[in-house]
Amino acid sequence: MLVVNHSRILPPFSVVLATLLYCAEFVSASVLCAMYSKSDDTIWMGLTITFMLVPAVLIQMALTFIHRDLGRDRPLVLFLHLLLLGPVIRCFEALVVYYKAGKREEPYVTISRKISLKKGQNTPMEWEIGHSERKLAEHRNAFKRTAVIQAFLGSTPQLTLQLYATIQEKYVVSARLTLMIITLISVTYGAVVCSVLAIQIRYDDYKVRVRPPAYLCMIVWRVLEIATRVTVLVLFSTALTYWVIPVGLGNLLLFFFFPWVQFWVRKGSLPENVEKNFSKLGTTVVLCMVTFLYACINVFCWSAVQLDLAHRELIEKKQPWGRLAAYYCGRFVENFVLITLWYFYKSDFYEYVCAPLLVVQLLVCYSLAVLFMLLFHQFFHPCRRLFKYNVHDCLHCVCCHTAKGGETGRQAVPPLSYSTAATMVLVPEEPLELLGPSNAQPPDITSQLGERETAIVEDAA
Repeated sequence: MLVVNHSRILPPFSVVLATLLYCAEFVSASVLCAMYSKSDDTIWMGLTITFMLVPAVLIQMALTFIHRDLGRDRPLVLFLHLLLLGPVIRCFEALVVYYKAGKREEPYVTISRKISLKKGQNTPMEWEIGHSERKLAEHRNAFKRTAVIQAFLGSTPQLTLQLYATIQEKYVVSARLTLMIITLISVTYGAVVCSVLAIQIRYDDYKVRVRPPAYLCMIVWRVLEIATRVTVLVLFSTALTYWVIPVGLGNLLLFFFFPWVQFWVRKGSLPENVEKNFSKLGTTVVLCMVTFLYACINVFCWSAVQLDLAHRELIEKKQPWGRLAAYYCGRFVENFVLITLWYFYKSDFYEYVCAPLLVVQLLVCYSLAVLFMLLFHQFFHPCRRLFKYNVHDCLHCVCCHTAKGGETGRQAVPPLSYSTAATMVLVPEEPLELLGPSNAQPPDITSQLGERETAIVEDAA
């Protein structure tokens, strides 16, 4: 049954939040740089300015590229981008569009078709998209990308630097503490945006609506994961300063070259839809920048997406359960090794700190992060009903495999899959991207919708 709805325009909360975080981090970093200048801490000041300006410049470039302003006559906007005030003027434009929307009737410019998941049923739906909503959707999409850039190319190294400076100087400054809190919020927001974008890209045919409990679970998961990872790296760097360079560089190069190795093994060709006016060299440069951002994300937390450089959308649509398990197992082992090395080579500064308790606390915090990640996929994932197997099924298979190893000569019949209304359930058929190559083709649910248009509207984050 086809249900026709007129889409309701939502306030651009994600645009305002990303702009506030950008301005707050920039201002607090500037104040801290002024303090470093007065105390002649040239090294801390230089690194703080670097981690403040590099993401700011990249954000201006990203906003200009996404909105295609270089080919338009908008000198004021370009001038504000040169002053690093691009997010401010873009946020102002989004607010003006929102407050003007609905005051006069406007014809729709396109129709967005999605499949709604309600009460276990797949209901095809369509929304009429007007000019105002289309402009707001462009702003939301742009600011989601810039939030990820700000989080992992600026906020994460800034947080690591300021925590390291605090331990080295053995005292806490209010300006530095403020910057650390803002950067932690920015990184958490960027990681949550990564998770939501991954869901929206992977389930592009479905109307994805993330509920408040899911956001709360993701926030706790990401805060624990990132805070533990940054703390482990900083503690390790205080004990073995020069060894942290090969550790960090090794992580970065591993995640940077992994998609390119896959691309070479599959003998793929570069996608042609990155930008129409780009040559092969320009496309390669853009893909390298995307891969670098992907690597920076994975150094500190799970990116929630897997790059496929030969694919049209650059993202693998399959749910990477194997890589997810391998990543968190490997990261837990690495954190354990690094914190153990810190315990044996720590300096005298930590003589008043209960080192064994600190080690246990960090490992427990990372374990809790993994637990909340599993809870999110088991109970709060918006498309959990489309999973072929849920977390309970995977754990049950592991237990059954262990039990079978101890019982020789007996073949245990696996029980039926566990599912309730509150968990991910098994469905008879799944979308094409969740099936293996050997499975049969599923029926096309969207065939009754006609030719599908590209949806440009997403829920406000």
